Amino acid sequence: MKNCKKYSKQYFVPNGVTMDWIKKDSIDKAPIWCSVDLRDGNQALIIPMSLEEKLEFFKLLCKVGFKEIEIGFPAASETEYEFCRTIIEQGLIPDDVTIQVLTQSREHIIAKTFEAIDGAKHAVVHLYNSTSVAQREQVFKKSKEEIIEIAKFGANLCKKYREKAKGKITFEYSPESFTGTEPEFAKEICNEVISIWEPTPENKVIINLPVTVSHSMPHVYANQVEYMSKNLKNRENVIISLHPHNDRGCAVADSEMGLLAGGDRIEGTLFGNGERTGNVDIITLALNMFSQGVDPGLDFSNLPEITAVYEKVTRMHVYERQPYSGQLVFAAFSGSHQDAIAKGMRFRSERNMVWNVPYLPIDPTDVGRVYEADVIRINSQSGKGGIGYILETQFNLALPPKMREAFGYHVKSISDHEHRELLPKEVYDIFIRDFVNISTPVEVEKANYVDKGEVIEAECTIKYNGVSYVRVSNGNGRLDAVSNAIKDVIGIEYTLDSYTEHALEGKSTSEAASYVSISHDGKSEFGTGIDSDIMDSSIKALVSAVNIMLTKTN
Repeated sequence: MKNCKKYSKQYFVPNGVTMDWIKKDSIDKAPIWCSVDLRDGNQALIIPMSLEEKLEFFKLLCKVGFKEIEIGFPAASETEYEFCRTIIEQGLIPDDVTIQVLTQSREHIIAKTFEAIDGAKHAVVHLYNSTSVAQREQVFKKSKEEIIEIAKFGANLCKKYREKAKGKITFEYSPESFTGTEPEFAKEICNEVISIWEPTPENKVIINLPVTVSHSMPHVYANQVEYMSKNLKNRENVIISLHPHNDRGCAVADSEMGLLAGGDRIEGTLFGNGERTGNVDIITLALNMFSQGVDPGLDFSNLPEITAVYEKVTRMHVYERQPYSGQLVFAAFSGSHQDAIAKGMRFRSERNMVWNVPYLPIDPTDVGRVYEADVIRINSQSGKGGIGYILETQFNLALPPKMREAFGYHVKSISDHEHRELLPKEVYDIFIRDFVNISTPVEVEKANYVDKGEVIEAECTIKYNGVSYVRVSNGNGRLDAVSNAIKDVIGIEYTLDSYTEHALEGKSTSEAASYVSISHDGKSEFGTGIDSDIMDSSIKALVSAVNIMLTKTN
Protein backbone atom coordinates (compact mmCIF):
# COMPACT_ATOMS: atom_id res chain seq x y z
CA MET A 1 0.00 0.00 0.00
CA LYS A 2 1.03 3.59 -0.52
CA ASN A 3 1.85 6.00 2.28
CA CYS A 4 3.02 3.39 4.77
CA LYS A 5 6.13 5.48 5.49
CA LYS A 6 4.01 8.17 7.10
CA TYR A 7 3.39 5.80 10.02
CA SER A 8 5.83 4.84 12.76
CA LYS A 9 5.77 3.33 16.22
CA GLN A 10 3.80 5.40 18.70
CA TYR A 11 4.54 3.25 21.74
CA PHE A 12 7.43 2.99 24.15
CA VAL A 13 9.19 -0.20 25.21
CA PRO A 14 10.04 -0.13 28.91
CA ASN A 15 13.55 -0.85 30.10
CA GLY A 16 14.48 -3.52 32.59
CA VAL A 17 11.54 -5.89 32.18
CA THR A 18 12.32 -9.57 32.66
CA MET A 19 9.21 -10.91 30.92
CA ASP A 20 8.62 -13.39 33.73
CA TRP A 21 4.97 -13.50 32.69
CA ILE A 22 5.80 -15.29 29.45
CA LYS A 23 6.70 -18.45 31.39
CA LYS A 24 3.07 -18.85 32.47
CA ASP A 25 0.83 -20.85 30.16
CA SER A 26 -2.57 -19.85 31.52
CA ILE A 27 -4.54 -17.56 33.80
CA ASP A 28 -5.33 -19.54 36.93
CA LYS A 29 -7.89 -17.27 38.59
CA ALA A 30 -10.47 -14.73 37.55
CA PRO A 31 -9.58 -11.04 37.76
CA ILE A 32 -11.74 -8.41 39.37
CA TRP A 33 -14.29 -7.58 36.67
CA CYS A 34 -15.63 -4.09 36.06
CA SER A 35 -18.27 -3.54 33.40
CA VAL A 36 -18.02 -0.18 31.65
CA ASP A 37 -21.02 -0.84 29.39
CA LEU A 38 -23.04 1.97 30.93
CA ARG A 39 -20.29 4.56 30.46
CA ASP A 40 -17.65 3.66 27.88
CA GLY A 41 -20.08 1.46 25.99
CA ASN A 42 -22.93 3.92 26.20
CA GLN A 43 -20.92 6.87 24.86
CA ALA A 44 -20.08 4.78 21.78
CA LEU A 45 -23.72 4.22 20.81
CA ILE A 46 -25.31 6.11 17.94
CA ILE A 47 -28.31 6.64 20.20
CA PRO A 48 -27.23 6.55 23.87
CA MET A 49 -29.42 4.55 26.20
CA SER A 50 -32.37 6.18 27.90
CA LEU A 51 -32.76 6.09 31.68
CA GLU A 52 -35.09 3.09 31.40
CA GLU A 53 -32.69 1.24 29.11
CA LYS A 54 -29.75 1.90 31.39
CA LEU A 55 -31.77 0.57 34.33
CA GLU A 56 -32.59 -2.62 32.44
CA PHE A 57 -28.95 -3.08 31.43
CA PHE A 58 -27.75 -2.38 35.00
CA LYS A 59 -30.04 -5.10 36.34
CA LEU A 60 -28.70 -7.51 33.72
CA LEU A 61 -25.09 -6.74 34.70
CA CYS A 62 -25.94 -7.41 38.35
CA LYS A 63 -27.63 -10.68 37.39
CA VAL A 64 -24.55 -11.79 35.44
CA GLY A 65 -22.50 -11.24 38.58
CA PHE A 66 -20.52 -8.03 38.11
CA LYS A 67 -19.50 -6.60 41.48
CA GLU A 68 -18.09 -3.38 40.04
CA ILE A 69 -20.03 -1.42 37.41
CA GLU A 70 -19.03 1.93 35.97
CA ILE A 71 -22.40 3.60 35.62
CA GLY A 72 -21.45 6.85 33.92
CA PHE A 73 -19.92 10.30 33.94
CA PRO A 74 -22.43 12.11 36.21
CA ALA A 75 -21.12 15.59 35.44
CA ALA A 76 -21.35 15.05 31.69
CA SER A 77 -25.13 15.20 31.28
CA GLU A 78 -28.39 15.28 33.17
CA THR A 79 -29.23 11.76 32.00
CA GLU A 80 -25.99 10.44 33.48
CA TYR A 81 -26.56 12.31 36.74
CA GLU A 82 -30.21 11.25 36.96
CA PHE A 83 -29.35 7.60 36.41
CA CYS A 84 -26.82 7.67 39.23
CA ARG A 85 -29.30 9.30 41.61
CA THR A 86 -32.11 6.94 40.57
CA ILE A 87 -30.29 3.70 41.37
CA ILE A 88 -29.08 5.12 44.69
CA GLU A 89 -32.36 6.66 45.83
CA GLN A 90 -34.49 3.69 44.72
CA GLY A 91 -32.16 1.21 46.41
CA LEU A 92 -31.41 -0.65 43.17
CA ILE A 93 -27.74 -1.29 43.93
CA PRO A 94 -27.18 -4.69 45.57
CA ASP A 95 -25.17 -4.53 48.78
CA ASP A 96 -22.28 -6.45 47.21
CA VAL A 97 -22.09 -4.23 44.10
CA THR A 98 -19.87 -1.16 43.85
CA ILE A 99 -20.77 1.57 41.39
CA GLN A 100 -18.02 3.47 39.60
CA VAL A 101 -18.16 7.02 38.23
CA LEU A 102 -15.75 8.91 36.00
CA THR A 103 -14.42 12.40 36.50
CA GLN A 104 -11.89 14.74 34.99
CA SER A 105 -9.41 16.65 37.12
CA ARG A 106 -11.57 19.80 37.39
CA GLU A 107 -13.11 21.03 40.61
CA HIS A 108 -16.68 21.63 39.44
CA ILE A 109 -16.75 18.18 37.81
CA ILE A 110 -15.34 16.49 40.91
CA ALA A 111 -17.87 18.33 43.08
CA LYS A 112 -20.75 17.24 40.83
CA THR A 113 -19.44 13.68 40.88
CA PHE A 114 -19.42 13.44 44.67
CA GLU A 115 -22.86 15.03 44.76
CA ALA A 116 -24.10 12.33 42.36
CA ILE A 117 -22.85 9.42 44.49
CA ASP A 118 -24.09 10.82 47.80
CA GLY A 119 -25.77 8.00 49.69
CA ALA A 120 -24.07 5.13 47.86
CA LYS A 121 -22.75 2.45 50.19
CA HIS A 122 -19.77 1.67 47.95
CA ALA A 123 -18.40 3.73 45.06
CA VAL A 124 -15.25 4.07 42.99
CA VAL A 125 -14.35 7.57 41.90
CA HIS A 126 -12.36 7.23 38.70
CA LEU A 127 -10.06 10.19 38.02
CA TYR A 128 -8.22 10.53 34.73
CA ASN A 129 -6.12 12.86 32.62
CA SER A 130 -4.24 12.30 29.38
CA THR A 131 -0.51 11.66 29.57
CA SER A 132 0.67 10.59 26.10
CA VAL A 133 3.17 12.48 23.98
CA ALA A 134 0.50 13.17 21.34
CA GLN A 135 -1.98 14.52 23.90
CA ARG A 136 0.62 16.62 25.74
CA GLU A 137 2.03 18.19 22.60
CA GLN A 138 -1.02 18.51 20.37
CA VAL A 139 -4.06 18.85 22.62
CA PHE A 140 -2.99 20.34 25.94
CA LYS A 141 0.32 21.87 24.89
CA LYS A 142 1.68 21.27 28.37
CA SER A 143 4.92 19.94 29.79
CA LYS A 144 5.26 16.74 31.80
CA GLU A 145 5.39 18.79 34.98
CA GLU A 146 2.17 20.57 34.11
CA ILE A 147 0.43 17.27 33.31
CA ILE A 148 1.55 15.90 36.69
CA GLU A 149 0.10 18.96 38.39
CA ILE A 150 -3.27 18.29 36.75
CA ALA A 151 -3.26 14.76 38.20
CA LYS A 152 -2.14 15.92 41.65
CA PHE A 153 -4.77 18.68 41.68
CA GLY A 154 -7.54 16.17 40.99
CA ALA A 155 -6.16 13.63 43.46
CA ASN A 156 -6.07 16.18 46.26
CA LEU A 157 -9.58 17.37 45.48
CA CYS A 158 -10.93 13.81 45.49
CA LYS A 159 -9.27 13.21 48.84
CA LYS A 160 -10.80 16.42 50.20
CA TYR A 161 -14.30 15.54 49.04
CA ARG A 162 -14.04 11.98 50.32
CA GLU A 163 -13.51 13.26 53.84
CA LYS A 164 -17.07 14.64 53.80
CA ALA A 165 -18.66 11.76 51.88
CA LYS A 166 -20.79 8.97 53.30
CA GLY A 167 -20.14 5.36 52.44
CA LYS A 168 -16.92 3.73 51.35
CA ILE A 169 -15.18 5.57 48.50
CA THR A 170 -12.35 3.90 46.58
CA PHE A 171 -10.12 5.90 44.26
CA GLU A 172 -9.02 4.97 40.76
CA TYR A 173 -6.58 6.83 38.57
CA SER A 174 -6.02 6.41 34.82
CA PRO A 175 -3.11 7.92 32.90
CA GLU A 176 -5.30 8.11 29.82
CA SER A 177 -3.54 7.09 26.57
CA PHE A 178 -1.13 5.07 28.72
CA THR A 179 0.19 3.05 25.77
CA GLY A 180 1.41 6.23 24.07
CA THR A 181 3.09 7.45 27.25
CA GLU A 182 6.76 6.95 28.15
CA PRO A 183 6.81 4.21 30.83
CA GLU A 184 9.01 6.26 33.14
CA PHE A 185 6.58 9.17 32.97
CA ALA A 186 3.55 6.93 33.50
CA LYS A 187 5.25 5.48 36.57
CA GLU A 188 6.09 8.96 37.88
CA ILE A 189 2.60 10.41 37.55
CA CYS A 190 0.92 7.31 39.00
CA ASN A 191 3.28 7.32 41.98
CA GLU A 192 2.49 10.97 42.64
CA VAL A 193 -1.20 10.12 42.80
CA ILE A 194 -0.57 7.07 44.98
CA SER A 195 1.43 9.21 47.41
CA ILE A 196 -1.50 11.60 47.77
CA TRP A 197 -4.12 8.91 48.22
CA GLU A 198 -2.03 6.80 50.66
CA PRO A 199 -3.61 3.40 50.05
CA THR A 200 -3.94 0.84 52.84
CA PRO A 201 -4.88 -2.85 52.91
CA GLU A 202 -8.40 -1.79 53.89
CA ASN A 203 -8.69 0.91 51.24
CA LYS A 204 -6.60 0.10 48.22
CA VAL A 205 -6.10 2.32 45.21
CA ILE A 206 -6.84 1.26 41.64
CA ILE A 207 -4.30 2.26 39.01
CA ASN A 208 -5.88 1.73 35.61
CA LEU A 209 -3.59 1.27 32.59
CA PRO A 210 -5.79 1.88 29.56
CA VAL A 211 -5.03 0.87 26.01
CA THR A 212 -6.88 4.03 25.02
CA VAL A 213 -5.60 3.51 21.49
CA SER A 214 -3.90 0.24 20.62
CA HIS A 215 -0.45 0.94 19.14
CA SER A 216 1.53 -2.25 19.65
CA MET A 217 1.54 -6.02 19.65
CA PRO A 218 0.12 -7.55 22.85
CA HIS A 219 3.44 -8.58 24.35
CA VAL A 220 4.58 -4.94 24.33
CA TYR A 221 1.56 -3.96 26.41
CA ALA A 222 2.24 -6.86 28.76
CA ASN A 223 5.79 -5.61 29.25
CA GLN A 224 4.43 -2.13 30.00
CA VAL A 225 2.11 -3.68 32.61
CA GLU A 226 4.99 -5.67 34.11
CA TYR A 227 7.10 -2.52 34.33
CA MET A 228 4.34 -0.64 36.15
CA SER A 229 3.57 -3.57 38.43
CA LYS A 230 7.19 -3.74 39.57
CA ASN A 231 7.72 0.01 39.92
CA LEU A 232 4.60 1.43 41.55
CA LYS A 233 4.79 2.63 45.14
CA ASN A 234 2.96 0.68 47.80
CA ARG A 235 2.30 -2.08 45.26
CA GLU A 236 0.74 -4.44 47.79
CA ASN A 237 -2.05 -1.91 48.28
CA VAL A 238 -2.49 -1.08 44.60
CA ILE A 239 -4.89 -2.89 42.27
CA ILE A 240 -3.63 -2.76 38.69
CA SER A 241 -6.55 -2.50 36.30
CA LEU A 242 -6.43 -3.04 32.55
CA HIS A 243 -8.72 -1.28 30.09
CA PRO A 244 -7.87 -2.45 26.55
CA HIS A 245 -9.43 -1.07 23.40
CA ASN A 246 -9.47 -3.08 20.21
CA ASP A 247 -8.02 -0.88 17.45
CA ARG A 248 -5.61 -3.62 16.34
CA GLY A 249 -8.01 -6.47 17.12
CA CYS A 250 -5.81 -7.43 20.07
CA ALA A 251 -7.92 -6.44 23.09
CA VAL A 252 -8.42 -10.00 24.30
CA ALA A 253 -4.74 -10.85 23.83
CA ASP A 254 -3.73 -7.56 25.51
CA SER A 255 -5.93 -8.46 28.47
CA GLU A 256 -4.77 -12.04 28.82
CA MET A 257 -1.10 -11.18 28.55
CA GLY A 258 -1.60 -8.14 30.77
CA LEU A 259 -3.12 -10.33 33.48
CA LEU A 260 -0.16 -12.70 33.26
CA ALA A 261 2.16 -9.69 33.59
CA GLY A 262 0.65 -8.38 36.82
CA GLY A 263 -2.84 -7.09 36.11
CA ASP A 264 -5.46 -7.70 38.81
CA ARG A 265 -8.57 -6.24 37.26
CA ILE A 266 -10.28 -5.88 33.87
CA GLU A 267 -12.51 -3.08 32.65
CA GLY A 268 -14.48 -4.05 29.56
CA THR A 269 -17.89 -4.46 28.01
CA LEU A 270 -20.26 -7.21 27.00
CA PHE A 271 -19.63 -8.15 23.38
CA GLY A 272 -16.82 -5.57 23.20
CA ASN A 273 -18.97 -2.53 22.46
CA GLY A 274 -16.99 0.70 22.67
CA GLU A 275 -15.61 3.56 20.67
CA ARG A 276 -13.95 2.82 17.32
CA THR A 277 -13.39 -0.96 17.23
CA GLY A 278 -14.56 -1.34 20.79
CA ASN A 279 -13.42 -2.38 24.24
CA VAL A 280 -12.30 -5.81 25.29
CA ASP A 281 -15.15 -8.32 25.19
CA ILE A 282 -15.55 -9.59 28.75
CA ILE A 283 -17.67 -12.52 27.57
CA THR A 284 -14.81 -13.78 25.41
CA LEU A 285 -12.25 -13.26 28.18
CA ALA A 286 -14.39 -14.97 30.80
CA LEU A 287 -15.30 -17.95 28.63
CA ASN A 288 -11.69 -18.37 27.53
CA MET A 289 -10.94 -18.98 31.20
CA PHE A 290 -14.01 -21.18 31.57
CA SER A 291 -12.83 -23.33 28.63
CA GLN A 292 -9.65 -24.13 30.57
CA GLY A 293 -11.39 -25.10 33.78
CA VAL A 294 -11.19 -21.72 35.56
CA ASP A 295 -14.37 -20.31 37.11
CA PRO A 296 -14.62 -16.75 35.75
CA GLY A 297 -16.98 -15.68 38.52
CA LEU A 298 -19.53 -14.40 36.00
CA ASP A 299 -22.63 -16.26 34.86
CA PHE A 300 -22.92 -16.53 31.09
CA SER A 301 -25.02 -19.69 31.20
CA ASN A 302 -27.83 -18.00 29.25
CA LEU A 303 -26.05 -16.10 26.49
CA PRO A 304 -29.16 -15.94 24.26
CA GLU A 305 -31.01 -13.98 26.97
CA ILE A 306 -28.02 -11.67 27.57
CA THR A 307 -27.70 -11.10 23.83
CA ALA A 308 -31.39 -10.26 23.50
CA VAL A 309 -31.29 -7.64 26.27
CA TYR A 310 -28.05 -6.16 24.94
CA GLU A 311 -29.37 -5.84 21.39
CA LYS A 312 -32.62 -4.34 22.67
CA VAL A 313 -31.15 -1.58 24.83
CA THR A 314 -28.11 -0.70 22.69
CA ARG A 315 -29.63 -1.19 19.23
CA MET A 316 -26.40 -2.96 18.34
CA HIS A 317 -26.16 -6.36 16.66
CA VAL A 318 -24.04 -9.23 17.95
CA TYR A 319 -22.04 -10.46 14.97
CA GLU A 320 -22.86 -14.03 13.95
CA ARG A 321 -19.21 -15.09 14.36
CA GLN A 322 -18.63 -13.26 17.67
CA PRO A 323 -16.70 -15.72 19.89
CA TYR A 324 -18.99 -17.84 22.06
CA SER A 325 -22.05 -15.59 21.64
CA GLY A 326 -22.58 -15.32 17.88
CA GLN A 327 -25.42 -17.29 16.31
CA LEU A 328 -23.07 -19.34 14.15
CA VAL A 329 -20.03 -19.90 16.39
CA PHE A 330 -21.01 -23.47 17.22
CA ALA A 331 -22.51 -24.19 13.82
CA ALA A 332 -20.95 -26.81 11.58
CA PHE A 333 -22.01 -26.87 7.94
CA SER A 334 -19.02 -28.87 6.69
CA GLY A 335 -19.75 -32.56 6.31
CA SER A 336 -16.42 -33.64 7.83
CA HIS A 337 -16.91 -31.32 10.79
CA GLN A 338 -20.44 -32.57 11.37
CA ASP A 339 -19.27 -36.16 11.23
CA ALA A 340 -16.47 -35.51 13.72
CA ILE A 341 -18.81 -33.68 16.12
CA ALA A 342 -21.44 -36.43 15.94
CA LYS A 343 -18.83 -39.12 16.61
CA GLY A 344 -17.26 -37.06 19.37
CA MET A 345 -20.60 -36.61 21.08
CA ARG A 346 -21.30 -40.34 20.93
CA PHE A 347 -17.78 -41.11 22.19
CA ARG A 348 -18.20 -38.76 25.14
CA SER A 349 -21.65 -40.14 26.02
CA GLU A 350 -20.08 -43.56 26.47
CA ARG A 351 -17.30 -42.34 28.78
CA ASN A 352 -16.88 -40.14 31.82
CA MET A 353 -14.35 -37.65 30.47
CA VAL A 354 -13.51 -33.96 30.35
CA TRP A 355 -14.86 -32.00 27.40
CA ASN A 356 -12.84 -32.72 24.26
CA VAL A 357 -15.31 -32.84 21.38
CA PRO A 358 -13.81 -32.01 17.96
CA TYR A 359 -14.54 -28.47 16.73
CA LEU A 360 -16.38 -27.45 19.92
CA PRO A 361 -14.10 -25.64 22.42
CA ILE A 362 -16.87 -25.66 25.04
CA ASP A 363 -20.17 -27.46 25.50
CA PRO A 364 -22.76 -25.18 23.84
CA THR A 365 -25.34 -26.12 26.48
CA ASP A 366 -23.15 -24.46 29.14
CA VAL A 367 -23.98 -21.07 27.59
CA GLY A 368 -27.63 -21.78 26.88
CA ARG A 369 -27.32 -23.07 23.33
CA VAL A 370 -28.92 -26.22 21.90
CA TYR A 371 -26.94 -28.90 20.05
CA GLU A 372 -29.55 -29.73 17.47
CA ALA A 373 -30.47 -26.14 16.65
CA ASP A 374 -27.05 -24.50 16.97
CA VAL A 375 -24.37 -27.09 16.22
CA ILE A 376 -25.39 -29.19 13.22
CA ARG A 377 -26.63 -26.90 10.45
CA ILE A 378 -27.69 -28.31 7.10
CA ASN A 379 -26.86 -26.85 3.70
CA SER A 380 -25.22 -27.99 0.47
CA GLN A 381 -21.88 -28.44 2.29
CA SER A 382 -23.28 -30.80 4.91
CA GLY A 383 -22.55 -34.50 5.14
CA LYS A 384 -24.24 -37.73 6.06
CA GLY A 385 -22.93 -37.59 9.63
CA GLY A 386 -24.60 -34.31 10.48
CA ILE A 387 -27.83 -35.11 8.69
CA GLY A 388 -27.97 -38.51 10.35
CA TYR A 389 -27.19 -36.92 13.72
CA ILE A 390 -30.15 -34.56 13.41
CA LEU A 391 -32.57 -37.36 12.48
CA GLU A 392 -31.29 -39.52 15.33
CA THR A 393 -31.10 -36.92 18.13
CA GLN A 394 -34.20 -34.92 17.28
CA PHE A 395 -36.50 -37.46 15.64
CA ASN A 396 -35.25 -40.85 16.95
CA LEU A 397 -34.51 -42.18 13.46
CA ALA A 398 -31.27 -44.19 13.42
CA LEU A 399 -30.60 -44.65 9.70
CA PRO A 400 -28.17 -47.40 8.65
CA PRO A 401 -24.81 -46.02 7.43
CA LYS A 402 -25.42 -46.53 3.69
CA MET A 403 -28.90 -45.05 3.91
CA ARG A 404 -27.50 -42.03 5.81
CA GLU A 405 -25.14 -41.50 2.90
CA ALA A 406 -27.89 -41.75 0.27
CA PHE A 407 -30.22 -39.47 2.22
CA GLY A 408 -27.35 -37.04 2.83
CA TYR A 409 -26.79 -36.60 -0.90
CA HIS A 410 -30.53 -36.18 -1.40
CA VAL A 411 -30.77 -33.40 1.20
CA LYS A 412 -27.63 -31.63 -0.03
CA SER A 413 -29.05 -31.61 -3.55
CA ILE A 414 -32.25 -29.96 -2.32
CA SER A 415 -30.33 -27.35 -0.33
CA ASP A 416 -28.05 -26.65 -3.27
CA HIS A 417 -30.98 -26.27 -5.64
CA GLU A 418 -32.84 -23.90 -3.28
CA HIS A 419 -29.66 -22.01 -2.26
CA ARG A 420 -30.50 -22.00 1.41
CA GLU A 421 -30.01 -23.69 4.75
CA LEU A 422 -32.51 -26.37 5.74
CA LEU A 423 -33.92 -26.43 9.26
CA PRO A 424 -34.02 -29.75 11.19
CA LYS A 425 -37.80 -30.03 10.80
CA GLU A 426 -37.42 -29.52 7.05
CA VAL A 427 -34.84 -32.32 6.89
CA TYR A 428 -37.24 -34.57 8.77
CA ASP A 429 -40.13 -33.64 6.49
CA ILE A 430 -38.03 -34.41 3.41
CA PHE A 431 -37.19 -37.82 4.83
CA ILE A 432 -40.84 -38.62 5.60
CA ARG A 433 -41.99 -37.37 2.19
CA ASP A 434 -39.37 -39.11 0.05
CA PHE A 435 -38.43 -42.29 1.95
CA VAL A 436 -41.14 -43.34 4.41
CA ASN A 437 -44.29 -45.40 3.74
CA ILE A 438 -44.26 -44.74 -0.02
CA SER A 439 -47.39 -46.52 -1.32
CA THR A 440 -47.48 -45.90 -5.07
CA PRO A 441 -47.38 -47.43 -7.57
CA VAL A 442 -47.02 -50.63 -5.44
CA GLU A 443 -48.92 -51.35 -2.23
CA VAL A 444 -49.24 -54.56 -0.22
CA GLU A 445 -52.88 -54.55 0.84
CA LYS A 446 -52.87 -57.86 2.75
CA ALA A 447 -50.46 -60.68 3.58
CA ASN A 448 -51.04 -64.04 5.30
CA TYR A 449 -48.22 -66.40 6.24
CA VAL A 450 -47.82 -70.15 6.62
CA ASP A 451 -44.69 -71.68 8.16
CA LYS A 452 -43.72 -74.65 6.01
CA GLY A 453 -40.59 -75.61 7.91
CA GLU A 454 -37.72 -74.65 5.67
CA VAL A 455 -39.62 -71.78 4.03
CA ILE A 456 -42.34 -69.26 4.77
CA GLU A 457 -45.30 -69.10 2.40
CA ALA A 458 -46.97 -65.72 1.91
CA GLU A 459 -50.34 -65.15 0.27
CA CYS A 460 -50.33 -61.45 -0.68
CA THR A 461 -52.82 -59.04 -2.18
CA ILE A 462 -50.73 -56.49 -4.04
CA LYS A 463 -52.03 -53.37 -5.76
CA TYR A 464 -49.90 -52.23 -8.70
CA ASN A 465 -50.84 -49.21 -10.80
CA GLY A 466 -54.36 -49.33 -9.38
CA VAL A 467 -54.94 -53.06 -10.12
CA SER A 468 -54.99 -55.66 -7.33
CA TYR A 469 -53.23 -59.02 -7.72
CA VAL A 470 -53.10 -62.07 -5.47
CA ARG A 471 -49.84 -63.98 -5.37
CA VAL A 472 -48.53 -66.88 -3.31
CA SER A 473 -44.76 -66.96 -2.86
CA ASN A 474 -42.15 -68.65 -0.70
CA GLY A 475 -39.12 -67.18 1.00
CA ASN A 476 -36.58 -67.76 3.73
CA GLY A 477 -38.59 -65.39 5.92
CA ARG A 478 -41.77 -63.35 5.81
CA LEU A 479 -40.15 -60.31 4.26
CA ASP A 480 -38.37 -62.40 1.63
CA ALA A 481 -41.63 -64.17 0.76
CA VAL A 482 -43.45 -60.83 0.32
CA SER A 483 -40.54 -59.54 -1.74
CA ASN A 484 -40.81 -62.50 -4.12
CA ALA A 485 -44.53 -61.86 -4.51
CA ILE A 486 -43.83 -58.21 -5.40
CA LYS A 487 -41.23 -59.23 -8.00
CA ASP A 488 -43.79 -61.50 -9.60
CA VAL A 489 -46.34 -58.70 -9.85
CA ILE A 490 -44.05 -55.93 -11.16
CA GLY A 491 -41.98 -58.21 -13.40
CA ILE A 492 -38.64 -56.78 -12.27
CA GLU A 493 -35.86 -58.64 -10.49
CA TYR A 494 -34.02 -56.97 -7.63
CA THR A 495 -31.99 -58.16 -4.63
CA LEU A 496 -33.10 -57.65 -1.04
CA ASP A 497 -29.80 -56.56 0.49
CA SER A 498 -30.37 -55.48 4.08
CA TYR A 499 -32.97 -54.99 6.75
CA THR A 500 -32.74 -53.26 10.13
CA GLU A 501 -35.30 -52.04 12.63
CA HIS A 502 -35.62 -50.20 15.94
CA ALA A 503 -38.29 -48.86 18.23
CA LEU A 504 -39.05 -45.17 17.94
CA GLU A 505 -38.08 -44.20 21.49
CA GLY A 506 -39.58 -41.03 22.86
CA LYS A 507 -42.82 -41.49 20.89
CA SER A 508 -46.11 -41.57 22.75
CA THR A 509 -47.11 -44.61 20.66
CA SER A 510 -45.06 -47.81 20.44
CA GLU A 511 -44.08 -47.44 16.82
CA ALA A 512 -41.16 -49.11 15.07
CA ALA A 513 -39.01 -47.94 12.18
CA SER A 514 -37.70 -50.42 9.62
CA TYR A 515 -35.08 -49.79 6.94
CA VAL A 516 -34.67 -51.86 3.77
CA SER A 517 -32.18 -51.64 0.93
CA ILE A 518 -32.57 -53.32 -2.44
CA SER A 519 -30.37 -53.31 -5.53
CA HIS A 520 -31.27 -53.39 -9.22
CA ASP A 521 -28.91 -52.98 -12.18
CA GLY A 522 -26.05 -52.20 -9.80
CA LYS A 523 -27.88 -49.37 -8.02
CA SER A 524 -29.09 -49.42 -4.42
CA GLU A 525 -32.34 -47.93 -3.23
CA PHE A 526 -33.50 -47.43 0.34
CA GLY A 527 -36.90 -47.33 1.95
CA THR A 528 -38.29 -46.84 5.43
CA GLY A 529 -41.47 -48.06 7.03
CA ILE A 530 -43.03 -46.78 10.23
CA ASP A 531 -45.88 -48.66 11.88
CA SER A 532 -47.00 -49.89 15.28
CA ASP A 533 -46.64 -53.47 13.97
CA ILE A 534 -43.03 -54.45 13.32
CA MET A 535 -43.93 -56.76 10.41
CA ASP A 536 -46.06 -54.10 8.78
CA SER A 537 -43.27 -51.54 9.19
CA SER A 538 -40.80 -53.90 7.49
CA ILE A 539 -43.15 -54.48 4.54
CA LYS A 540 -43.74 -50.73 4.21
CA ALA A 541 -39.97 -50.22 4.16
CA LEU A 542 -39.58 -52.82 1.39
CA VAL A 543 -42.46 -51.33 -0.61
CA SER A 544 -41.00 -47.83 -0.19
CA ALA A 545 -37.65 -48.99 -1.59
CA VAL A 546 -39.39 -50.75 -4.52
CA ASN A 547 -41.48 -47.69 -5.32
CA ILE A 548 -38.42 -45.44 -5.28
CA MET A 549 -36.72 -47.90 -7.64
CA LEU A 550 -39.76 -47.95 -9.96
CA THR A 551 -39.93 -44.15 -10.00
CA LYS A 552 -36.31 -43.94 -11.13
CA THR A 553 -36.72 -46.83 -13.62
CA ASN A 554 -39.80 -45.48 -15.39
